[in-house]
Amino acid sequence: MKKLLGKTAVVAAAAILALAVAGCGGSDKKAAQKGVKDTLTFATTNFCDGLEPTEAYFSWEVCRYAVGECLVKFDDKMKPSPWLAESWKLSDDKLSWTFKVRDCKFSNGNKVTGEAVKNSIERTLKKSARARAMFKMVSISANGQEVTIKTEKPIASFPGMMGDPLFLIVDTTVDGKVNFAKEGPVCTGPYAVKSFTKDKTVLVQNEHYWGGKAPFKNVNVVNINDPNSRAMALQKGEVDVAVNIAPGDLQLFKDANKFNTSKISSIRSCMARFNVSKDKPLGDIKVRQALLRSLNREVYCKTLLQNTFVPGSPVLPPSVDFGFDEVKKLDKDQYNLESAKQLLAEAGWKDTNGDGLVDKNGKNLELDFYYYAGRAELPIFAEATQADAKKIGIKVNLKQVDYNILDSIGKKGAYDLWITNILTLQAGDPEVYLNMYWKS
Repeated sequence: MKKLLGKTAVVAAAAILALAVAGCGGSDKKAAQKGVKDTLTFATTNFCDGLEPTEAYFSWEVCRYAVGECLVKFDDKMKPSPWLAESWKLSDDKLSWTFKVRDCKFSNGNKVTGEAVKNSIERTLKKSARARAMFKMVSISANGQEVTIKTEKPIASFPGMMGDPLFLIVDTTVDGKVNFAKEGPVCTGPYAVKSFTKDKTVLVQNEHYWGGKAPFKNVNVVNINDPNSRAMALQKGEVDVAVNIAPGDLQLFKDANKFNTSKISSIRSCMARFNVSKDKPLGDIKVRQALLRSLNREVYCKTLLQNTFVPGSPVLPPSVDFGFDEVKKLDKDQYNLESAKQLLAEAGWKDTNGDGLVDKNGKNLELDFYYYAGRAELPIFAEATQADAKKIGIKVNLKQVDYNILDSIGKKGAYDLWITNILTLQAGDPEVYLNMYWKS
């Protein structure tokens, strides 16, 4: 039995996977004699308070747990490919997409028909503002195993939108009878939810799975928020799989007899936001530029994160073929402490009392930086920002919060600095990400 260690390194990084030899627990003695395990234990960081797919980004966890599936998935080159839909076609007027739904069943045995898919998509659009923001639907209809969606205007990337986990297909006939948030939605994946808490989710094989028998009878997904603790649990054999291992812990998994490590380019980025409201310090462009020029991002990525990241500045990472190197050359806000200090002075911020912090109108320049610790790189970026900003007289107050709280803080604008880890090819199209996070 082997263990899987997953690490998504970003701002243009690599996803690092390591496989470890694992022993079999006492409950798997019969399976151990055959060299297999009945139960897989998976350590991850869980940002979900529930499994209702239309709330926040909880649908991503439902898909990651191998419970939910969409009409479309993405291949290794992020091109839309068949999943629950065997094929699709576009009408001559470029407004209607017709998906042919494969002959399959939900985990409760109910048949997945065009009507069932229609009802699921309608449920998502009704309950999720984020879904409604992705496209404007004029109509949706079903005919046997086909479902047709008509949009207000032509959308070339529409199949990719149907691959967003938000549009995973659920059995709406049991909605209300089954509490999707607490018990998990009824879907089509190789596993179904047996029980859920934020600390542990127990999954069982879906007897009706269309893709064949799942490799394990049971999967226990345990929540270990601290990256170092996840690494220790994997090393000690307490878990079979661990994700998001910190770069500093990777040396624990170099034994080729126990671990195999592979790397792929990531399509994720760490994105730090500045609150540019006029009543905030960063509403002044010179203060923003000063802060940026105080941050030695090369050192963060090469030294602190051991070359698992590359410095950003372009909107999209280099793994997305979108001119990363060319755009980066245009960035004027590279590391330059003297220039940073000069910009602060020009903005009226000076250390008038010798305490090492710049002030204006009797008030020090302080910034509240919000982050969550589930991804190992985020606290590192936050702490490094705090240390470097201090060199030019800016005090950064670190505010570690739960992921869900971070999201609400971001929406309310109740922050100065805010950092998270973002997928830059949502729906397989960078335009979706650009519109969601960068469009003014």
